[in-house]
Order: sequence, then C-alpha cells, then structure tokens
Amino acid sequence: MAELIEAFDAVLSDLDGVVYAGPHAIPGAVEALQSLAPRGVRLGYVTNNASRSPAEVAAHLRELGAPAGDDDVVSSAQAGASLLAQQVPAGARVLVTGSAALAHEVELRGLTPVWSAEEDPAAVIQGFSPDLGWRDLAEAAYAVAAGAVWIATNTDMSIPQARGIAPGNGTLVAAVRAATGREPLVAGKPEAPLFLAAAERLGSRRPVVVGDRLDTDILGGNRAGFATAVVLTGVDTEQSILGARHAERPTYILRTLDDLFRPYPETVASGGAWHVGTSSARTNGEVVEVSGSREDLDAWRAACAAWWAALPEAEERTAPELRWAH
Repeated sequence: MAELIEAFDAVLSDLDGVVYAGPHAIPGAVEALQSLAPRGVRLGYVTNNASRSPAEVAAHLRELGAPAGDDDVVSSAQAGASLLAQQVPAGARVLVTGSAALAHEVELRGLTPVWSAEEDPAAVIQGFSPDLGWRDLAEAAYAVAAGAVWIATNTDMSIPQARGIAPGNGTLVAAVRAATGREPLVAGKPEAPLFLAAAERLGSRRPVVVGDRLDTDILGGNRAGFATAVVLTGVDTEQSILGARHAERPTYILRTLDDLFRPYPETVASGGAWHVGTSSARTNGEVVEVSGSREDLDAWRAACAAWWAALPEAEERTAPELRWAH
C-alpha cells in the first residue's frame, strides 16, 4: 500500500502540539518534516501563535533541525494585521495588546501602534504574549468599550507547553469580552483565509492540514476545503475526536507526524459494523461497541467511523459511551 503522504503535494502544519511543545521538539517530528522534501512535498507552517514574528518562528524551527524558511511561516499576526488594515484608514492609531512582533506587523500595514487607550485608538488588536498582564487587558477593555474596532489574532483557549496545557489567547480575549460585552473579529484559525493563503504561497493544489486541535486546525482546514489530519501529540485526544461535531471531524487520525509515511488503513462498512484493520465498531443507541484494544488506533478509527455515520450532521460535541470487547 502507498504511504499516506503520496496523496498530497504539500503539508500545512501547525506548530504548538505538532512540531514542538514549549521550546522542545516533539519526538520524531523534526525527522518526519525532513522526510517531506525528498518526496517532493512542500511544507508550510500555519500558526495561531502571534507572540513571535514569522522570522523568529522559522529561526526556532531551524534550531530544532526542522526545514524552515522565513516565508514558510504564515501566522495569525499577519492575518490579524491584514484584517485590521481593511477596517481602519491608513495611519490610524491601533492599541496593540500583544507582543512586539504583533506591533511590527501592524506597522508593516501602515498603521500606528499605541499602548494606551488614552491615545484614542481607532482599533485594538489582541494577540498572545506571555508577558501580558492585567493592565494590558484593562487598556484593551477601555478602548473596546469606547467603540474601537476589536480584532483577535486567534481565540485558542489553551496552548501546549513543555509542562502541560496552559491558557492561550482565547482566555485573554474572554477577559476583555467579559468586561465589555463585545465580540472581536477573529483573523486566524479556524477561519479559512489563513490556510488558503498558505496553500497559495506554496503553489499547492492538494495540501493536507495537520494539527492537534479540532476547534482551530481541523475546523479551519475543513472550511478551506482541504484534507485534514489530527495528531495525538497535543491538545485533542482519541475520546474528544470521537465526540467531535461534524465541522471539526478530521479526514485522518494520526498518532504522530510519522504516520504520514505509513499506509492509512481502509475503513470498510459491512454487516452493520465499521472495520479498520483487525478492529471493528458498531453503534447501539448512545453506545459505541468496539471490538479491539484501547491502545490500537485502528480501534478508535473504527469507533469514529461508526459514531460519525450514526450522527452525520452533529452540530454539538457528543459523549457516547464506549464498550470494549477484545
């Protein structure tokens, strides 16, 4: 059987939880990325992390040994600044609630970064930075409440770190939302333009989006009309993938990036059950009956196939009961 990667001409990869967690590479990720070019597959990185510039991100990837040019990184900071430029006139003052890298993207669009609501900004752009504190969020809230255009680079509620899962930009956006009662315009994932821009930059017609989050990577890739693959090295788990709503269901379920270089097992419906490899699953009301091992990813793939077929248009996340039989 052919390797899964042979079906695609490019990989659009997330970073946090896929390539690295915190400053360190996820085991095997760098080697997997290095294996793409020899197969003629292009590589782009699509990240919601707006705390560093694309050049800084690319430099970090190269330090880890991953192939990365500065133009290979497409960030939500870039998308946010582009959206901002569509909302306010050239030269307008913009309150930057985020990193120096985000402020630089704002400047590149001919806008003027400011750091206080007292400077009467026309807009607020909010992106993740580990240095943000209460005073920064308060300034954003003052400006947003006064009527400034409000753009969030992304709304990821969490971010994988070396020590575990930490609060992401979405938690900081939620604080300003709670204080003002307003909703931001969101520029990055899960919106499609970030993925479409990355594919266009690579000249790709058959990309696969790889990520660890259903609500950003997979939803955004699906919205862009691309194949999507979720990896189990970050936020989402087999259980959360099983209960995914329709819009967030991936095309492929992989343990790590290495699985791109293996044949992907066929899913076959027969006798009222869904079969993947030596595992199978069927639904019985709100129960998914699985024949296989919890440690076997094929068993989870079969369970997903069965449950998703039973609820093809689920608009909310579900929590089916699992019953295992070896």
